[in-house]
Amino acid sequence: MTAYRRNFVPGGCFFFTVNLAERRLALLTDHIEVLRRAFRETHQRHPFTIDAILVLPDHLHTVWTLPEGDADFAMRWQSIKSTFSRALARNERISPSRSAKGERGIWQRRYWEHTIRDDDDFARHVDYVHINPVKHGLVNRVRDWAPSSFHRHVELGNYPVDWAGDQSDDSRDYGERG
Repeated sequence: MTAYRRNFVPGGCFFFTVNLAERRLALLTDHIEVLRRAFRETHQRHPFTIDAILVLPDHLHTVWTLPEGDADFAMRWQSIKSTFSRALARNERISPSRSAKGERGIWQRRYWEHTIRDDDDFARHVDYVHINPVKHGLVNRVRDWAPSSFHRHVELGNYPVDWAGDQSDDSRDYGERG
């Protein structure tokens, strides 16, 4: 069994990527209100700051800052994932190993976590979160993807509304491996 090492930094800031188990599904955008409720309920019980978030059909990216003295992002993800899963009908494919453990088959078991090191790292990850629907070819302009904190950042003056422009003719590499 793989031993996953997490960097639990009390009051830290973290970037996360969380995926559905079946990447061909669109559960997150199809059930966006259920996902929002899962985040709200978890936040009420265990506060944290969502600095940036983007919900795509099959995965999400987010940047969080935890409260001073608190490093337990794993418990928060467990709460969000289980709250979301319990609200959905039980019709997903479940592997024998998940079934034996009484698990649902909605989410990948693990997630990607990166500890934000400094202001530049923070800015790069927030930009990455917001450019993602363009990178995946879902829209040509960042502002055209609704389930994103980009719109809140525009209201706060952190981005101009036309940030990143129109990428319809763009063939840039957005930093992920092929």
